Amino acid sequence: MKIQFATSLPETQMLILPVEKGGLDRLELGDTDTRALLVGAAEASRFEGDAGATVEVFTSRNGKAARTVLLGIGSGNEGDYERAGGAITARYLSSGVETAAVDFDSIPAKPSAQAAARFAAAMVQRSWRHDIYRTKEPVKAKPTLATVTIAGAPEGTEAAYAVADAITQGMAFTRELVAEPANVLYPESFVERAQHLKEFGVEIDVLDEQAMRDLGMLALLGVAQGSRKAPRLLVMRWNGKGDGANPDLALVGKGVTFDSGGISLKPGAGMEDMKWDMGGAGAVAGTMKALALRKARANVIGVCGLVENMPDGNAQRPGDVVKSMSGQTIEVINTDAEGRLVLCDALHWVQETHKPKTIIDLATLTGAMIVALGHDHAGIFSNDDALADGLIKAGLASGDKLWRLPVNDTYNKLLDSQIADMKNVGPRAAGSITAAQFLQRFIQDGVRWAHLDIAGMAWSDKPGAHFDKGATGFGVRVLDRYVADNLEK
Repeated sequence: MKIQFATSLPETQMLILPVEKGGLDRLELGDTDTRALLVGAAEASRFEGDAGATVEVFTSRNGKAARTVLLGIGSGNEGDYERAGGAITARYLSSGVETAAVDFDSIPAKPSAQAAARFAAAMVQRSWRHDIYRTKEPVKAKPTLATVTIAGAPEGTEAAYAVADAITQGMAFTRELVAEPANVLYPESFVERAQHLKEFGVEIDVLDEQAMRDLGMLALLGVAQGSRKAPRLLVMRWNGKGDGANPDLALVGKGVTFDSGGISLKPGAGMEDMKWDMGGAGAVAGTMKALALRKARANVIGVCGLVENMPDGNAQRPGDVVKSMSGQTIEVINTDAEGRLVLCDALHWVQETHKPKTIIDLATLTGAMIVALGHDHAGIFSNDDALADGLIKAGLASGDKLWRLPVNDTYNKLLDSQIADMKNVGPRAAGSITAAQFLQRFIQDGVRWAHLDIAGMAWSDKPGAHFDKGATGFGVRVLDRYVADNLEK
């Protein structure tokens, strides 16, 4: 979908008129007959201007039948504008309409440039589909809405939209990675897909299995040893300051491209969903693309630990003890608690190699997180209050919401092992917290760290304001917003 901006309304197949909640009587429209028709239809439909609500009528324009749509924008905040933009795409993407125009001059109080940009971005984000494997699709199901013109937008909207579009493209990359099946996306092909980031100035390095073995990354390699797909450590560097200094921020993502559970095999029902167990790595890759596209003035490194967890005759067994790159030993109680084994080596590697001041890791780490928070918030754990507060604030502002949970020594003791430095799982209770406690053991003194458990957010079985069913792209917006608010001042 293409978004364009204009000072006046072009001739299109559909005219969209934003309406504030309770603001129907303030609708500004020169054609009194059309206004009366719209108001009558709205009243008959009990339309009150709630964000995302619509009323459609057909009117005559230049002798042709054309749609006119009243679109509720609620209270007019950024979130309401996002819901409104997404609602238009959800309803009209496959409607047969090819062109549409939005008239912001129809409302007395125009939105902020940021709200208008978020409205436009939500339209594009909601249009993302993963249809490449469909060979037969009804004509009426195919997308038609190709161009939307925003007329009468406030000053600064185009510049704000350029930033929003960079984030949208980053989210699209994340969604693409998350949506691909495991026979198509595996560690090596993930790396291949990331190569295009070089075009935007991202430097890429890759560690293969032998390089990781030489470094002692045996926790990560233990997860991979049951698969025929070779593991990789993908490293992406964005030097937005141009000084070549160590990164201000490291992003580390869990990239289990398929998680069967290993020897601790998952139930068969729903196992197909485990193609998205690389959602953390997908979010890191998408964020790096967004930062590069908008030329973020920050030095950021993205690290993705990429493995496949399979149960063959060489697979890691429950009861095995592995030695991590940090030197700490881990008793593997459950091979399905594999993501933390991948992350611990990736976390240690980036600290030893690039000395970041701050680390944020993302992972679809625990089912317990879905039990705790459902699909409305991701969990956040941190050793630094300011970092946690900054991320939560960025989450609220961007729409990728986070909720903080504790980490402390009480939970830490639940990981004690009788034969190694730690177990990879604790008891059933507080499963997300003990997973975070495990990761914290690999964070060096003086390094600020936050762990985002996005298990309930990377994939959705229901449409949302700016996504359809499937891959959501969660994580890109909050990370980009955190960088903008805290590292680019």
